[in-house]
Amino acid sequence: MDLVHVGAALAVQMVVILGACRLSGWLVGRFLHQPRVIGDMIAGILLGPSLLGWLAPQAQALLFPIETRPLLQFVAQAGIGLYMFLVGLGFRRAHFHLQAGSAVAVSLCGIIVPFLGAVALTPWLSAMGLFGPTVTRFEATLFIGVAISITAFPVLARIIRERGLGGTPLAALALSAGAIDDAIAWSILAILLACIGADGMIAVRALGGGGLFAIVMLFLGSRLLAPLARWAEREGRVTPAMLLVVLLLFGGCAWAMDMAGLHAVFGGFLLGVAMPRGILSQGLARRLEPTTIGLLVPIFFTISGLNTQVTMVDSLSLALSRWRSWRYRSWPRGAPAGRRRG
Repeated sequence: MDLVHVGAALAVQMVVILGACRLSGWLVGRFLHQPRVIGDMIAGILLGPSLLGWLAPQAQALLFPIETRPLLQFVAQAGIGLYMFLVGLGFRRAHFHLQAGSAVAVSLCGIIVPFLGAVALTPWLSAMGLFGPTVTRFEATLFIGVAISITAFPVLARIIRERGLGGTPLAALALSAGAIDDAIAWSILAILLACIGADGMIAVRALGGGGLFAIVMLFLGSRLLAPLARWAEREGRVTPAMLLVVLLLFGGCAWAMDMAGLHAVFGGFLLGVAMPRGILSQGLARRLEPTTIGLLVPIFFTISGLNTQVTMVDSLSLALSRWRSWRYRSWPRGAPAGRRRG
């Protein structure tokens, strides 16, 4: 499939995805009183191999050809990164300063309790043959603990936004705890990858590079970005040139976190938190929100459904283990195929 046909197929996919998300979101909100993000994920499952691919595999392959998947994934990742940037723009740093201790306590509970559960679950899951013979009990326990403790950070952020809680102390506490929780969990995952024979620099990059980036953005970011804020104040608005500069910074921050071995969305979130408040932040929100929330974000949440195949849960014991992991958390990026949430 050449580039022209890939672009045309992607346009059709976006129309179908957005229509399915709108309908599914309305149904779950109207009859189940659930956030629209749940409807987006259900729409992805219905359009993926679990239903459409099962009922009409040829139609599903025609609608979502394999050649378009990388481009669709790129659009989804860019969308969720920009969304987390907007979440960071709405983050009240004053609330975090007042609740920093509580955020750390909640985050540690979100790590310790799942790891205690992992200690209990790992012998049973290992007996089921979930891990290869070369994986030690310690490594398996670390993986299960990380998988359960990882926060579905974008889902959390969207639920907070949809429920009108953005900018409240509760939102600051939840987002802070989720961010700390994920940073710890991703660091543990990096250490695990180093333990099982991968590049030992993975852990160094995650702990050193990711930590250094977060410190710079949280403590020096506002000062470094102050000239951009003064530029916006002089102009009285966010100009196209300012928007371009911010998007370039966003891409650089996402790349930096990805290179550190952490998820790229943290780069966008930290940039949003560090962005000076005022005309700059307000103008950026007005320019980016319509396209990001209305077009790009539903694609990201639908992608998870497109990559989920419910029919792989073919036994009661496997279904129970999947249910325990799915009920509260999402699997981290890079988990083995067939073991992700769903």
